[in-house]
Amino acid sequence: MKYQQRKKALVLLADGTIFYGKSVGIEGTVTGEICFNTGMTGYQEIFTDPSYFGQIMVTANAHIGNYGVNASEVESDGIKISGLVVRNFSFEHSRVDSDGNLKDWFVEHNLVAISDVDTRALVSYIRDHGAMNAVISTETDDIDKLKAQLSKAPSMEGLELASKVSTKEPYFVGDENSKFKIAALDIGIKKNILRNFVKRGAYVKVFPYNASFEDLQAWNPDGYFISNGPGDPEPLVEAQNLAKEIIERNLPLFGICLGHQVIALANGISTYKMHNGHRGINHPVKNLLTGKGEITSQNHGFAINREETESHPDVEITHVHLNDHTVAGIRLKNKNCFSVQYHPEASPGPHDAEYLFDQFMENIK
Repeated sequence: MKYQQRKKALVLLADGTIFYGKSVGIEGTVTGEICFNTGMTGYQEIFTDPSYFGQIMVTANAHIGNYGVNASEVESDGIKISGLVVRNFSFEHSRVDSDGNLKDWFVEHNLVAISDVDTRALVSYIRDHGAMNAVISTETDDIDKLKAQLSKAPSMEGLELASKVSTKEPYFVGDENSKFKIAALDIGIKKNILRNFVKRGAYVKVFPYNASFEDLQAWNPDGYFISNGPGDPEPLVEAQNLAKEIIERNLPLFGICLGHQVIALANGISTYKMHNGHRGINHPVKNLLTGKGEITSQNHGFAINREETESHPDVEITHVHLNDHTVAGIRLKNKNCFSVQYHPEASPGPHDAEYLFDQFMENIK
């Protein structure tokens, strides 16, 4: 595609700020909460991560598309972001192990993407002014019309999105003759989490977001898991009640990201929307139990209240984020339950956090 043939496009932020660019080729106008990811690789995993549902993604890496796509590198059944903003889009790709180019994949999934945007300026702006709703369009530069469309977009605060990405029916992953059975609540689960359980000798049954404790218990699992996912954790009352039931019975429970927030809420610890979430593959976390540092992959716009966690008699903070000292992990002192705010399954290079899956299997044993 020749540079001069590409249509003009723009990004309009909720506060009226505008950034201009060019269309990658799929025409449309989409709204969502704008956020950025600082990862230098792993764009396909980001685009298919259900935790990003309802969000317009800005990639801090200047080049996107250069290594194409691979069918084995998806985290769900398709693209989950609502739109994409990049600096340089590669229509050509070079990698032996690729199934095609990014443009064709976007066409297949009808993803509106725009390039040639000054993403350094845009990322700096979002960082300073906080995550907010935005609209990207390749169809019109009528700002008043776009402002009207943007005013109808719901705020991420208070927004329940788990039902939009969760499985409709339970399904199984792994070998049914495995020694251990794990019941996983899908509030936006990533495929690599399931791969990590299977790799460690577990047979997993994945349940819809609104499944009850009775639904999960009827399968007679050895352990319970609450997944990552998009949106605000507060509206997920059914998942919180499920966590309460599991904890009350002192059954092995592990939570990641949104699941971590659900477990906190089930223990009376509140959550809040962050000025800017954590989205990247090199976030430093300290394990307070071992004193070791971990380089982690993170993707969340909400966090749990640190003061409430510190003063909770039954909860111990196990991990802290070293950039802003937010809570990155907790465990219950007298129960078989722990959770982390980051993604141990992501392993974008360092495998620092994979031990958490081993720890959960030990808890089950």
